[in-house]
Amino acid sequence: MKFSVALWLLAAVAATPHYQGKSPEASNVVYQSADLRIVQVSQHTFVHTSFLNTERFGQVACNGLIVKNGNETVVFDTPTHEQESKELIAWIKKDLHCQIKAVIPTHFHDDCLGGLKEFERNNIPSYAHKKTITYAQQQQSAVPQRSFTNRLALPIGTTKVYAAFWGEGHTKDNIVGYFPDDNVLFGGCLIKELQAGKGNLADANVLAWPTTVQKLKKAYPHVKVVVPGHGNVGDRSLLDYTIQLFQQP
Repeated sequence: MKFSVALWLLAAVAATPHYQGKSPEASNVVYQSADLRIVQVSQHTFVHTSFLNTERFGQVACNGLIVKNGNETVVFDTPTHEQESKELIAWIKKDLHCQIKAVIPTHFHDDCLGGLKEFERNNIPSYAHKKTITYAQQQQSAVPQRSFTNRLALPIGTTKVYAAFWGEGHTKDNIVGYFPDDNVLFGGCLIKELQAGKGNLADANVLAWPTTVQKLKKAYPHVKVVVPGHGNVGDRSLLDYTIQLFQQP
C-alpha cells in the first residue's frame, strides 16, 4: 500500500519509543519517494530506509546499507517489500551506475529480507548466516542462497566489505556489516538508536545481547559511523547505549 510523504512524516512522529519511526538524520538526501528514502552517510555508503506495517509498533522505518566502490555495490538488508526493492535496485543502476554484487540480510525478520525475491529476479546473489537460512526456511519466507558461519569477506571494486556474527542479541542469527574504508558499521537490529527502548524481544537473547555488542565494539575500534536497524545514524555512542540498555534489569 502506498503512503504519501505527509503520512510517512506523521507516522514518524507517532511511532513508539523503540523505533522512533524516523529515517536517519543526514544532510545529503539523494533519493526520496513516498516509500523509500536514501541518504549518503559517508563517501562510499548510503542508508536506505523503507517502511513496515506491524501490529505492535505501527508503521516502522527500517534501515539498510548500500556500500559502493568503483562501479560495484553490496546491499545489507533488503527494503521491506519487493516493490521498494525494485525501486532501490533501479536507483543503484541508474544513479550510481553500479552493479549489485550481493545482498546480505542481517537476520531472518521481514525488515531484512522482505524484498529478497526482487533481488533474486535480478540475479543478485544473496548471502546470510546459516541460521538465517534455517529460520527463513522455517517461516516459509524468501531464503538467501549462500551461507556462512562466522565471517564473510566480499570483494567490491578494489576493496572488500565484511559481514560477521559476534553472538546472539536481537535474534540468534543477527550479524553486522562493516566497511573499513569509511569506518562504517551497519549494526542492524542488534544496535539501537539513542534513547530507543528494548523493542521487539520475541526472538531475542537479552542476557547475551550486551556481551555481543561489547565483542563487536572491541573488534571495530576505528568505527566512526554506526547505522542501527531503526532510527537515526550515530557514532560509537550507539554501541555504548545498547550495552547499557540491556545491562539494566
